[in-house]
Amino acid sequence: MTHLNIGSLIFDELDQVDLTGPHEVLSRLPDSTYAIYGKSLTPARDMKGLRILPDATLADAPQLDVLHIPGGFGVDAQMQDAETLEWIRRQAEGAQAVLTVCTGALLLGATGLLRGRRATTHWASHHILPAFGALPVQARVVEDGKYVTAAGVTSGFDGALHLAAKLRGQAAAEGIQLYMQYDPKPPFSAGTPESAPAEIVQSTRAAMAPVIARREEAVRRIAAAFT
Repeated sequence: MTHLNIGSLIFDELDQVDLTGPHEVLSRLPDSTYAIYGKSLTPARDMKGLRILPDATLADAPQLDVLHIPGGFGVDAQMQDAETLEWIRRQAEGAQAVLTVCTGALLLGATGLLRGRRATTHWASHHILPAFGALPVQARVVEDGKYVTAAGVTSGFDGALHLAAKLRGQAAAEGIQLYMQYDPKPPFSAGTPESAPAEIVQSTRAAMAPVIARREEAVRRIAAAFT
C-alpha cells in the first residue's frame, strides 16, 4: 500500500460542507496524510462566515496524490486568479486522483483540464460546464479517468466514498461509511430540481439568479481565452 498525500484547497466564500464532507471520508483513508492549503495562512471564511484555518500555503504544498477542490460562491473569484489556477493545474496533472465538489468543477474547468471530459456540478451551474469544453452529465458522481466530480454540496460525501473505494478498496470505503453512519433518509423529496415542488424550484432559482448571472459573465471571459 503506497502512502497517499491528500490535500484540499480552501479560499474565501467556499461552501464548508464541500470541504468538510469529503474531509470526513478522505482523512480516514489508511496510510495517508491529509492537509488543507490556502494562498496564505490567514483563515478562510466560508459563505456563512465560518473560519477555516489552512495547514500550509499553496507554495509549501508537496506534490499531492489526491487533490480535492470544493466549491462555493468564492469559486467565481478563484476562476480568475492566475496563481490558484496554476497551482490546481500543476497539482492535478501530477496527482493520482482529483475530486471536485459542487462548483469546484468550474474551478477545475477554468484550468482547461476538463476539456473533453465527462463531469457534473451543482444543478444551478450545470449548464456552464460546456463553456470549459466539459461534457455535462446529470449524475450525483461522475468519474472520467482520474477526475471524479460530485454534484452539489452533500454529493461530496458520495464522491469521496467513491474515490475511497477506488484508492483503498470497497471494504475500506464501507468501513468509513459505517463509522460515519452515512445512511441518509431526508425528510423531504426536495433535493433536486426534478423532485422538489415547482414553486420551491422557482423561488430558489430566482434567489440564485444574480449569482449565476455574475458567474456566467466571468466564465465567458475565461472561456474566451481558450479559443
